Amino acid sequence: MVTIVVVFNVLLSLMLLYVAWKLRKLRSRLAKITKIVLAAERNTYKVLRGAPKTLSKGQLGVNRLTERYQQLDPQLQRVQKILALFGLGQKLWLRNKPKSIGITQRFWRRS
Repeated sequence: MVTIVVVFNVLLSLMLLYVAWKLRKLRSRLAKITKIVLAAERNTYKVLRGAPKTLSKGQLGVNRLTERYQQLDPQLQRVQKILALFGLGQKLWLRNKPKSIGITQRFWRRS
């Protein structure tokens, strides 16, 4: 009976020793993972620390450009209308213009 109890205790001790060894390995892994996560958090903070200021500057610039575009859009439409009128006038002028004599024809007429 004593032998059975001693063997059982030894087996139980070996099993608990194995569990302790596994827990120690798990603790070591968790410590490494924690270090990696903390380093990633520090690096992310360093990179993104200035992002809100940059984003607000960019948004302000976009708002200014939008306002400027809205101011210039009517002028652009006026210029496009003027250019369209010039194009129409050029077409009408070229349609009614008498045909000119080419350079080669002038040369042969002189001689």
